[in-house]
Amino acid sequence: MSAPPTPTGAPTHAPTDAGLRRGVMSAPEVSAQAIANIAPSAVIAFTAAAIYLGAGNGTVLSFVLATLVILAVGYCVVVFARRHASAGSLYTYVAKGLGPTGAYLAGVALVVGCWGITAGSLGGAVSYMNQFLVLLGVPADGLGWQLGLAVVLGGLATLFTIRGIRLSARVSLVLELVSVTIIVILLVLALVWAGPDAWDPSQFSLDGAPPQGVAVGMVLGILGFVGFSSADALGREAKNPYTTIPRAIMWSAVTVGVLYVFAAYTQIAVLGEGLATSASPLEDIATLIGMPSWFAPILVFGVGASFFAVVVAPLNVVGRIVYVMGKEGVVADHFGRTHDRHLTPHRVLLIAGPTAIALNLILLAAGVDPMQIVVWVDTYGTYGYMVAYAMVAIACVVYTRREGVPNRLVWTCATVVVLAMAYVFFANVWPVPAWPLNVIPYLFLVTMLAAVAWYRYRVARRPEIVANIGNTETDVLEGVG
Repeated sequence: MSAPPTPTGAPTHAPTDAGLRRGVMSAPEVSAQAIANIAPSAVIAFTAAAIYLGAGNGTVLSFVLATLVILAVGYCVVVFARRHASAGSLYTYVAKGLGPTGAYLAGVALVVGCWGITAGSLGGAVSYMNQFLVLLGVPADGLGWQLGLAVVLGGLATLFTIRGIRLSARVSLVLELVSVTIIVILLVLALVWAGPDAWDPSQFSLDGAPPQGVAVGMVLGILGFVGFSSADALGREAKNPYTTIPRAIMWSAVTVGVLYVFAAYTQIAVLGEGLATSASPLEDIATLIGMPSWFAPILVFGVGASFFAVVVAPLNVVGRIVYVMGKEGVVADHFGRTHDRHLTPHRVLLIAGPTAIALNLILLAAGVDPMQIVVWVDTYGTYGYMVAYAMVAIACVVYTRREGVPNRLVWTCATVVVLAMAYVFFANVWPVPAWPLNVIPYLFLVTMLAAVAWYRYRVARRPEIVANIGNTETDVLEGVG
């Protein structure tokens, strides 16, 4: 495929794009991108308690069902990833089944999802790093500290993503390894402390577990996986992308699913009914089993590090999807060029990162608690992921049927995905949640309508770009990277 046609009046010879780096990401680094986008430590810190409120002893089952749904999503993504490598992620994949318009909608939804998770998680990073400083004896209370941390942490995340994909992936990998290790050590010590009481057969017999509560808990569990497929945006930068990326997607889902199940079981076995009223289960477990005082700041840092890692990882995806859209003419052409030295889509990142910081500054200045920012803005981003996941599942059915690929399992997985995503959406809008969660679905809808309006305007001015959408794969990307 050739580059998008030059707009009228533009120079005949456009500057050569430096491109993305080719084949520099090892398998562990690609997996780090996927796992960091999930932020398992941050999910463990809160989600089990939230699910337990409704599901009780069915909490573990909720996580198992959520893992199965995510594996169904992953399988649909992997069908494409084994045959196509691109920086466009689901945007490129959906084009293979649903055409240009479907690809554009999926791409915009995924960008919304990634940016929302970035901005929301920055609030979590601010909250926990603020608490970490206080535990160290730094007088870090007050709005000024929160605003400063938002700027510093958001600025560092943006800097890491601009400086290079390997740097940002390694930062994410180290932070998540540290975070998960701290939490796993705590949970193992808690089971040892509990002794014979660590065996809790009621969690396997589902004693007193309401089916409706388990279903709602599954919704929360699914939300704990969003972003797991982000490795698919590294089609040019991964080594052996046709094998590395599919493995990273599926194994990250399996690994994190096992971790969630283990963490949920342990929290229930140790805290029992106290989990339902715990504001911070991991800290309560540490206190209960008599961990030394120096462990508290380590634990808080671990959760904060996980939040920071998930500020970094989705930014990488936003940058690469919009980069591909720029190369195809869907957005301004200059977004389709990378930094001459760092070979990253810096123009996109210099918008996505600072706007995430700005949103946090506005909400913090308005008196919103940092953890409320996590809930509100992550919810907005989650709607984007749900739309993108449902669309890639439908596209997979169409694609495999057209290409003559055996697709019985695809049909099964796609059905599970579409029904699950529809239920996730329904469970988030009914019963109608309290303000402002009740207006967030409409904010997402307005975002998508605005994106559709832009698409129609862009296509009306440059109808030739329709033929380019979804065709920018690794093998046709120009550049010196």
